[in-house]
Amino acid sequence: MKNLNVKQLSHVPCDGDVPVNRRRMPARKRRGAAAVFGLILTVSLVALMAVTIDLGHIRVAEAEMQRSADASAMAACWELFDQQNSGASESVMQSSARQAANSIATRNSVGQQAPEFSSGDVELGTYSPDQSWSTSDPSTYNAARVTLRLQTGGNGELPLFFGDVTGRQSQSLSTTATAAMFNAISGFNEPDTHDETIDILPFALDLPSWVAMCSGLTDDSFSYSSGSVHSGSDGFCETNLYPQGTGAPGNRGTVDIGGSNNSTKDLSRQILHGISKQDFIDLGKPLKFDSKGELKLNGDTGISAGVKDELASIIGEVRIIPIYTTVTGNGNNAMYTIVKFEGVRILEVKLTGKMSEKRVVVQPAKAVARHAIIDNSGTSQSSYLVTPVMLVQ
Repeated sequence: MKNLNVKQLSHVPCDGDVPVNRRRMPARKRRGAAAVFGLILTVSLVALMAVTIDLGHIRVAEAEMQRSADASAMAACWELFDQQNSGASESVMQSSARQAANSIATRNSVGQQAPEFSSGDVELGTYSPDQSWSTSDPSTYNAARVTLRLQTGGNGELPLFFGDVTGRQSQSLSTTATAAMFNAISGFNEPDTHDETIDILPFALDLPSWVAMCSGLTDDSFSYSSGSVHSGSDGFCETNLYPQGTGAPGNRGTVDIGGSNNSTKDLSRQILHGISKQDFIDLGKPLKFDSKGELKLNGDTGISAGVKDELASIIGEVRIIPIYTTVTGNGNNAMYTIVKFEGVRILEVKLTGKMSEKRVVVQPAKAVARHAIIDNSGTSQSSYLVTPVMLVQ
């Protein structure tokens, strides 16, 4: 057997020997380190969960606030429309618009709160298609702007769930919304379906007569209140749609929004139900002003007594009528140059008896132009006709 020297033997590892740098930590110490690590991880996860839940709560509240602000702005703008139609003062319009906004806001909770608008949070003004905003002229107001706040002194801040963990007990939130109705109307799109109609009355009124009525230069013998027409003044003058020596060539009459030479049956249907999708198709061209701000419509001078019952049935109701500047031709060859659309209310109808006594009395009244085409150039302005309320900001 070969002898091993001492040096060689000193390098032979024995059973159970472990190098110092490879020795394992005792089990008890390992368990202590894992517990500390687990505690740190648990605290971190709890803190992360708290932050995540509170951030989610804030995002949900922001969405709820915007929804509430949008609905409140539209409600305030519709109230503005109603108050303008009743001839209310600026202070009444402001107060009513704020009440309308609050009635919606309190029904749309934000973070389980029912916020309200403070004074100054609901503002009425004039909003233009170019996004400009003005409060200088109440007579041109067409929009409502609301600011909904969850702030100290204004509904209180949004309370958070994990303030003790994150160090933030509440969050301040604020959002705005603007709703408007536009009077820059250059025409109408056809209804989407054959079941829809647009309340355009197929009668044309000359521009000078319209201006005189709106300027208070005509009679004010009728009033409209509580859903019915009465004798007496209401601050809105009237004019007679029936052609009686207006000075306009060919005088007033009916216009063909549909096929040419509309029959009495067609006119009766349009008086009662409005202009249909089929009427737009039969017209054969867009019911829209051209680049000169004009629309040529064939018509028929005069108003037939055959539609007196239909006109009488809509007394007190609001309709849209075309306003023209010139008319060429006579009878059913008349061609009207339409330059704007306006809203009127029918007050009295008498199409029998002496010519001098025949009348279809109307007064200006705010009307909503569904399917209206907005004139972004602003050249076609209506005084008593607006688009439905829409969100613009």
